[in-house]
Amino acid sequence: MLITLCIVLFLDGLDVSMIGVALPSIGAELDLSTSSLQWLISGYILGYGGLLLLGGRTADLLGRRRVFLIALAVFAIASLAGGLVSSGPLLILTRFIKGLAAAFTAPTGLSIITTNFAEGPARNKALSIYTVFGAGGYSFGLVFGGLMTGVGWRWTFLLPVPIALAALVAAYLLLPKDKPAEDGGHDLLGAAFSTSAMLLLVYTVVSAPEAGWTSARTVLSFVGTAALLAAFVATEARVKHPLIRLGILRKVSLVRASLAIVAMGGSYFSFQFIATLFFQDTLGWSPLELALALLPVGLMVTASAFFSDRLVERFGTGPVIAVTLSVMAIGYFAFLRIDTAPSYLAVILPAVLLIGIGWIGFPAVNIQATSGIDDHEQGLAAGVLQTSMQVGPALVLAVTTAMITSGSPVTTPTEALDAFRPGLVFAGAVAAAGALVAILGLALTRESAPEVVTDDPTPEPEPVLEAA
Repeated sequence: MLITLCIVLFLDGLDVSMIGVALPSIGAELDLSTSSLQWLISGYILGYGGLLLLGGRTADLLGRRRVFLIALAVFAIASLAGGLVSSGPLLILTRFIKGLAAAFTAPTGLSIITTNFAEGPARNKALSIYTVFGAGGYSFGLVFGGLMTGVGWRWTFLLPVPIALAALVAAYLLLPKDKPAEDGGHDLLGAAFSTSAMLLLVYTVVSAPEAGWTSARTVLSFVGTAALLAAFVATEARVKHPLIRLGILRKVSLVRASLAIVAMGGSYFSFQFIATLFFQDTLGWSPLELALALLPVGLMVTASAFFSDRLVERFGTGPVIAVTLSVMAIGYFAFLRIDTAPSYLAVILPAVLLIGIGWIGFPAVNIQATSGIDDHEQGLAAGVLQTSMQVGPALVLAVTTAMITSGSPVTTPTEALDAFRPGLVFAGAVAAAGALVAILGLALTRESAPEVVTDDPTPEPEPVLEAA
């Protein structure tokens, strides 16, 4: 069961990163502009980030196995369609549908694990393996994307199809049957408000760099997002069966984990975006060369599956997250030493290794988010965390994009590097902010820890030394 869920999450990560490598080939064959191409990425984010809360809650209400099987089948069909269509709008539509399907498989898969593995060492080990597959799928997707694009960009869409179908058969046979919630209800109005707010927020963020952050469209979109969120909160406080129990947001561990995952994902996606532009567009690296340069991150994440759970058991989730995010921030700042003729061994590799250490804390984030959550709300907690993972980094990446494109046009590698440096500094600052939140959380937890007092006033007996 765990292997099946890991494969599906691996596919989610693989699909996100493979398409980025294939964009130039897709644009050349389908005659798509740069603004149209970016919607192949943004369309997936819209479906994924906009519907995660609904996906997690639906799994709790209708049954996790049923929701997972349906969503995985939709993912496979959309992958096949994406490899066959020859229209830009239809291709973007298939990406949106795949994101929508992932919005149901990701939180459902996580909640299946947390409800079938007892909280403690068993669950920690399972979550460590599961989250490593997700991060590894994203990292290795760069390599697979480079290889598949060499054969033809359509293979980046077709490759997941047989894997998804095999996982669908395995899931049908291996996933335990569960019953829908007996006392649950469907909060359709809350679902409409929350989904609309998430969709509008992600759309606003990904389109703001092109439309302008101060344009009337962007400002009105942010105002509309705020209004929809306010309507959602008002609805959840009033209905009998809310889509999200607002009290779950008082779970401090879930909030801290959500902030940590925003810092981790947002900083890395921004770094990789800048590295892709600099190495490929400025220095002329091939997609495969870039993928191999960043491959140590994926290898370190994969290797951490063997020890990340033991780190959590020994030190706790808070210290692991604080240390790994701190090291990650140091990696981004170390990357600032790069020049227009960088040495891989002396400059790039050390920074990449430090950044990879940051992802070793990824399983700890998932463990922290789901600890102490009742089984009937595990899907909801997973949805909150996954929403943070999608929407938060999208916001960070949008700010990074605005920072590196706001200056005058660049014509030389030196000018390009100067334009990218503020974005690298921002990525490091985001990771450092996440580490600071984790450190403050540790300090507050220690201050609020109650003093252990024994009820027995009888003093402990003095130790007795016995002669041999």
